[in-house]
Amino acid sequence: MNPERGALRALLPVLAAHRAMTLRTFCAALAGQASLVALVTLTAHTVGTAVVERRAPGAGTVAALLALVAVRALATWREMDLSHDLAYRVLAELRIRVFDGLARSAPARIAGRRSGDLASAALGDVEALEFFYAHAVAQLAASGVVFGGGTVALGLLDPWLLLAVLPVAALLTLAPVLESRGRAARGARTRAAAADLSAETVETVDGLRELLTFGALDARRERLRAHGRRLGDAQRAEQAWEADASAVRDLLVVVAVLGVVLAAAHTFAGAWAPAAMALALGVLAPVADSAAALGQAGGLRAAAARVGAAVRAPAGAPEPAAPRGLPTGPLGLRLRDVRFDYGGRAVLDGVDLTVRPGETLALVGVSGAGKSTCAHLVARFWDPASGTVELVPETGPPVDLRDLAEADLRAAVAVVGQDAPLFHGTLADNLRLASPTATATDDELAAVARRTGVDRIADGYDTLVGERGTTLSGGQRARIALARALLTRPRVLVLDETTANLDTEGDAAVSAALRDGSPSRTTLLIAHRPSTIRRADRIAVLESGRVVQTGTWDQLTEQGGAFARVLTR
Repeated sequence: MNPERGALRALLPVLAAHRAMTLRTFCAALAGQASLVALVTLTAHTVGTAVVERRAPGAGTVAALLALVAVRALATWREMDLSHDLAYRVLAELRIRVFDGLARSAPARIAGRRSGDLASAALGDVEALEFFYAHAVAQLAASGVVFGGGTVALGLLDPWLLLAVLPVAALLTLAPVLESRGRAARGARTRAAAADLSAETVETVDGLRELLTFGALDARRERLRAHGRRLGDAQRAEQAWEADASAVRDLLVVVAVLGVVLAAAHTFAGAWAPAAMALALGVLAPVADSAAALGQAGGLRAAAARVGAAVRAPAGAPEPAAPRGLPTGPLGLRLRDVRFDYGGRAVLDGVDLTVRPGETLALVGVSGAGKSTCAHLVARFWDPASGTVELVPETGPPVDLRDLAEADLRAAVAVVGQDAPLFHGTLADNLRLASPTATATDDELAAVARRTGVDRIADGYDTLVGERGTTLSGGQRARIALARALLTRPRVLVLDETTANLDTEGDAAVSAALRDGSPSRTTLLIAHRPSTIRRADRIAVLESGRVVQTGTWDQLTEQGGAFARVLTR
């Protein structure tokens, strides 16, 4: 079954929160379409009367025509205003839902996906649905009502008119359904090409310095041109098909015109003949417009499927039904028989590791041993395939991370990676990300900045760090990320190669600041630098998915084995 089938219908419930505006849009569209049918019918009758009977229209007819023109103009303006207001409100809500879905399922859902592709889903695909919400929901319902009412009127006037209108209306309605698979495929190619171009563009901008340094900019330009040509080809294919479909719709309307003329010529005489023909064609016009709207909407199925998948993304680490509370005081950390794999590739195979409250433990191993995976499990970005990750108080039973509410976990555990992202803005803005509700005082901010050396950066708190911290060195970015984590006052701190970009002196200063800042804090330190590892209270060696050695620096250097292999790498 095509996974995109029903993707647009699945996004209709978003309108539930906007029932009143949807109803107003429908009423405006109904008034606009009905007034147009009435206007063309009355106009045709008036012209027929003037030509056939040589009689000028009366004051009442003129007034009715003017009123219908006013109603049509006002209703059209109001419908356009309401429909786009509705569409942009829905799109704003969808963007939030897409972001929430990505955040809820991160990092599992976004692992391996390019940032430009994610941006395309969160922005481009959502924006593409504007047509669906603005032109293909309330308008379709209004067209159905107008066609139903007009069909009844035609049947009362002359059933032969229905024979000219109904077959064409059926063909116009069925055409988008019959060609939906092809439209969806062409739309999917366009959305995929747009996503690829977006990803390539974002990566090119991010890596512009490296591309210039290595003289690879021309090759990159050619890649962008190739993706641009692919997108252009996909768009042209869509537009060419739409032009052909529009020509077929016009041809069907011409056939209906001939049928209506023949039927009206046999039944009506005088001024009523053009009026009947105008009524029949006026009733058919909304059907043709609806067929065009349905056809264009069919090409949005790929965008709708991508948006829907993001909105409905399951949580990688779901919230517990009945969260447990955390006791006060220092917390230790324990991994018990933890197993984890990335899509079948085993990384952890029965890890047992304990970090006592207030202890600093260095977790070491060769690249790819699974150290960062342990950090991600402690942060509960994922849950282990089996085993448990627990916070252990000094007294009382341990608490499984899966039993903790998200807010309680984030308040207790902070994880700082080697490449912690920074956002465009000032240094103070980036530090206060750790305290979005402004719970951190200026004194606390200053104290943490002094301990981590952040206060010595350029213009202090007013320093503009640039997007992703491009104006700062790797060491400065590491200090800011560490300071940001410390502002949360975590009871468990996980440092995943955080100080790797610091020189030896800076690493020692930060380590001393961590010890002095909160001696009761538990720290899991993932590092390669021997001087950093040596400062830990204990060391655990990870190899082949298991902890194979634990002990102090002196103990492990005497034992050799896996620890010696790590130091010689």
